[in-house]
Amino acid sequence: MKLRFAPSPTGLMHVGNARLAVANALYARHHGGTFMLRIDDTDVERSKEEYVREIYQALKWFGIGWDEFMRQSERMDRYQLAIEKLKQSGRLYPCFETKQELDFKRELRRRQNKPPIYDRAMLKLTSEQREEAEANGKKPHWRFMLSGREMKWKDLVMGDCHVKLSSISDPVMIKADGTVLYTLASVVDDLESGITHIIRGEDHVTNTGVQLDLIEALTDHPNTIQFAHLPLLLDEDGGKLSKRLGSISLRRLREDGLEAKAVVSYLARLGTSRDPQLLSVDELAKDYDLSSYSRSPARFDIQQMLALNKKCLHTMEFSEVRDRLPEAVTEEFWNIVRPNIDILSETRYWWDLVHEDIISEVADEDKSYLHLALECLPTEPWGQETWSQWTNILKEVSGRKGKSLFHPLRLALTREDKGPEMRGLLPLIGRERVVRRLTEACSLA
Repeated sequence: MKLRFAPSPTGLMHVGNARLAVANALYARHHGGTFMLRIDDTDVERSKEEYVREIYQALKWFGIGWDEFMRQSERMDRYQLAIEKLKQSGRLYPCFETKQELDFKRELRRRQNKPPIYDRAMLKLTSEQREEAEANGKKPHWRFMLSGREMKWKDLVMGDCHVKLSSISDPVMIKADGTVLYTLASVVDDLESGITHIIRGEDHVTNTGVQLDLIEALTDHPNTIQFAHLPLLLDEDGGKLSKRLGSISLRRLREDGLEAKAVVSYLARLGTSRDPQLLSVDELAKDYDLSSYSRSPARFDIQQMLALNKKCLHTMEFSEVRDRLPEAVTEEFWNIVRPNIDILSETRYWWDLVHEDIISEVADEDKSYLHLALECLPTEPWGQETWSQWTNILKEVSGRKGKSLFHPLRLALTREDKGPEMRGLLPLIGRERVVRRLTEACSLA
């Protein structure tokens, strides 16, 4: 068994194609197969090395290594051999229409209540007409002549699938500038690298029908590759995720401090009947099952993924995150704030809040209480027991209890309604800052 993840380096990798990387890698690992990374970079104008590096970094961040590697820009000679074979068999033919001419033809067919598919007019060109067009400086694009059959296959997720090729335009395989397009290059690579299973998005179903026809044209025998099309992944607003729109890129998730384990665990179960569970890559692969996928679109819920991320962080030791925290952060500080962060980057916020000057506004009716709190403030040294000592004294002298006792203090000292336990934060803030913050909170008009 051999699977591949084949991203195009034309934009930042987002959770939509990351989900496919996870699916192919886990399925290969589950079956003891081979996982290939293939960079589909035949689009020279839009492909960028910075996006290639992003792909490498994302997969390494996930903990998903690849067993084999391929890059399409290094395989042009192999595509040329396939092109010559298709030309000789008459399945690849030149077309000289401009974009404007093709747009006009499509609009004319619509007005005639005909399907807007290509009319194969260029097949009628004589050799003299073709030579004349080329002599006038026209460069053809090349189309693959579909067989017109109905292509059928048993999809590992969608079940029985079929595509009527008679309702599809002959696809362009080579642009006028000589660029080999995805469909042809992908089929050649899949065949020559021995790919046995392809897991990709539902938006490729029609393309699969075309590729099956192309496979038979190149190999002269029926297809042996098995396909699985995962239902589309929608964003929180119900729109399709797109790397060109920068929708929830992995770079953003990393920069925001999300944990790879949480992201992979979420993507591995997204769209399935199984609840997300925080597991390692090996654990996820062990029981990975395509039959658990629904055939309906799945919605990416950032809150659900954050819940997994929070759970992940709360179990992580200081040694596991030290190199990703501000340099001055101590193990004591990490253990105190860890239960109250959803993403690692929030650690910086709490570090700054503890150590820098802040201004907090409190209700007028609480200012006299804060004056009293200043008077009752314990002397140093301070430790984990200082908060309870202080609040027990305040409870006795003020008559306050519950929220009215604790909340004004938290607000004055941290500017936040919620957060890490004050018994841990108070010694970190220190008596000098506590005095200053209480004094400033009381003095605000």
